[in-house]
Amino acid sequence: MEFNHYSVLLSETINALSIKPDGIYVDGTAGGAGHSKEIAKRLTSGMLYALDQDPDAVKVASERLKGLPAKVIKSNFKNMGQVLLKEGVQKVDGILLDLGVSSYQLDEGTRGFSYHKEAYLDMRMSKEGITAADIIATYSAEELSKIFFDFGEEKFARRIANAIIKEREVCPITTTTQLAEIVANSVPAAARREGHPARKVFQALRIAVNGELDVLKEVLDTAFELLSKDGVLAIITFHSLEDGIVKRKFKEFTQGCVCPPDLPVCVCGKTPRGKMVNRKGIEPSKEEIELNKRSRSAKLRTIIKL
Repeated sequence: MEFNHYSVLLSETINALSIKPDGIYVDGTAGGAGHSKEIAKRLTSGMLYALDQDPDAVKVASERLKGLPAKVIKSNFKNMGQVLLKEGVQKVDGILLDLGVSSYQLDEGTRGFSYHKEAYLDMRMSKEGITAADIIATYSAEELSKIFFDFGEEKFARRIANAIIKEREVCPITTTTQLAEIVANSVPAAARREGHPARKVFQALRIAVNGELDVLKEVLDTAFELLSKDGVLAIITFHSLEDGIVKRKFKEFTQGCVCPPDLPVCVCGKTPRGKMVNRKGIEPSKEEIELNKRSRSAKLRTIIKL
């Protein structure tokens, strides 16, 4: 299958990065190289470092960025500091993180990300480590329920977890369609009319398998420290958990004095380290959502280092 990925909020992201022809940039989630290519095309003496942990994405991005001032590296973006250090880079002018799952990963049956396609319950972006099937087969009802509730905000988490435990005693749960059917049968009929009932469970499992929220929390400080003065950090999120983490961290970066309000003068000396752009974040236009329904939950947040 061809590696297709619709680059969400493409023009908005490129504008936010304010690309300098001689700048150094990082795309921490290269995917199908949509954003990467638009960044690299605007560079002359500058350089783009495009990272991705998915070996399929690395192969495709390398091909699509050929001839441009860009280098594709197989790595999780949490390691961007070490990766750049090996390249002799200490500071960069802009960093992009597009946290969405690529259309290729969703549509390619063998990857196990989609509840619409029959596939092994894999969900590993790096093709390494524990699979979703491993979690379903070995975690307790309490552990599964916590994953579904914490990472999927699934209000029927306990019912679904109990149903999984019951079903796996009869037959191993190893495919996407098996799990999707169990979830659908576990929730009330009214819930089944609110979109696909397995959507939140599959999101939660994907986050758990790839440690996505922990990685995001870990990388934000690293990314901000890597920015030069006036450097830009742009992040595209796709659900409230990711967006909440980014929003809180950006607020921390932009916070000034933390002295008690009753003090007549500031004694802490704390000044803002960054300036937020579009405080509410940028969402896709109606036109973009019509072209790509998967973009409807996307939100772009940008911060500039002072």
